[in-house]
Amino acid sequence: MKGKEGVRSSSSGGERMGPVQAILIILPTYNEAGMILKTIQEICAKVPMADILVVDDNSPDGTAARVQQSPGFEKKVHLLTRPGKAGLGMAYKEGFQWALQRSYDAVVEMDADLSHDPADVPTLLQVLSEGADIAVGSRYLNGVRVLNWPQSRLWLSSFGGWYARLLTGLIMTDPTSGFKAIRRRVLEGLNWNQFTAQGYGFQVELHFLACQAGFKLQEVPIVFTERREGDSKMSAHIALEAAKRVLQLAVRRIFP
Repeated sequence: MKGKEGVRSSSSGGERMGPVQAILIILPTYNEAGMILKTIQEICAKVPMADILVVDDNSPDGTAARVQQSPGFEKKVHLLTRPGKAGLGMAYKEGFQWALQRSYDAVVEMDADLSHDPADVPTLLQVLSEGADIAVGSRYLNGVRVLNWPQSRLWLSSFGGWYARLLTGLIMTDPTSGFKAIRRRVLEGLNWNQFTAQGYGFQVELHFLACQAGFKLQEVPIVFTERREGDSKMSAHIALEAAKRVLQLAVRRIFP
């Protein structure tokens, strides 16, 4: 636990490593044509120091073409296209590899539909500058901060967090959060062959394996707002895959 109010850490270790300067924000997309340019515009306004990488799974609605219309395309806005829908986990892994091939100090995971507020990114980066390896935006630290979700979705998210904490031992209020800043050394230090989740289970997997590797995770309260356009990517198949992967991580915790 860290002394600063509103911040929770899952590790007492960590070293002060100074500010992060070269930042890449990774946006996985599938059928986000209606929001992607607005999201890019908001990020450029609120996090002007960051570059953006859109990882698009060959969206049939033309998301990739909309990205190419951005004024900053191929300058601060980049596009990585994949042949088809292969899942959130693989999108992030390919985005991380793209970042490692360049000189970025940190990457930021966030949704492409503005459910994560770009204005919170500087806070996450500041937490990295203060010594954390991963700064996680929590919807549940110091109370519930979720807007416009139906009760059923809030219940599913809360249950998923409880289930992940119980089985993996993660000391987090929001182990399923997909909004986070990650130092380069984490990407370099993890064994990516251990990652198997394709959907939202990837987030629990990342937190768990990072903690096992000795990296310091720290939570920061954020407000999550339900997407303004398009459909949620959550499905029964994705939820079941995540539940199965958490069980596997629990076994790994007992028998490392």
